[in-house]
Amino acid sequence: MRLILMRHAKSSWDDFTQPDHSRPLNDRGRRNARALGAWLRSNDYLPDKVLCSTATRTRETLDLLELGASVVYPEDLYHASPETLLRSLQGASGNTVLILGHNPGIGSFASRVVAHRPDHPRFGAYPTGATLVASFDIPRWADLSLNSGTVDAFITPRDLAEQP
Repeated sequence: MRLILMRHAKSSWDDFTQPDHSRPLNDRGRRNARALGAWLRSNDYLPDKVLCSTATRTRETLDLLELGASVVYPEDLYHASPETLLRSLQGASGNTVLILGHNPGIGSFASRVVAHRPDHPRFGAYPTGATLVASFDIPRWADLSLNSGTVDAFITPRDLAEQP
C-alpha cells in the first residue's frame, strides 16, 4: 500500500476579511500545484483514491494536480489532527491514497506514520506543497499502525524549482 501526504499549495492572504476555509491559492501556489502534479505523474505516484479537505485551497490544489483519481471530501479533514487523519486513512479504500490537508496535522501525521523520517531539512516544517510518499507492508488500510511506513520520497515545491 502507498500513501501520499500533501499539504495544500501556497494560499493567498490578499483579503484578510475572507474566512480561512475560503482562501484560494495565490499565483505561486497554482504554479507549485501544477509542478507537484507533474512530479507525481512522472514518478508514477498516482493515487486511486484521494481524501481531500473541503477548504478552497485544498480543492484548488487537487484540481491543479490533474491526477484523475476518485475523490472524497470528508468534513473532518479541514485542519484535522493526526488522530483524525489516521482514522480517515484506516477507513480508506484504494492501494494508493493521497491525503491533501493542512498543517499542523498533516506534518505531524507524516512524522508519526513513517518508521524513519526522511533526511530533508524542511521535513519538520512541512511547508506548503510538501509531499511525502510512503509504502506500507499491509493488505488493507485498516491494518495501518504508526511508525510503520517506509519513505519512498519527500519533496517540496522549492526542491522542484531547483531541479534542472
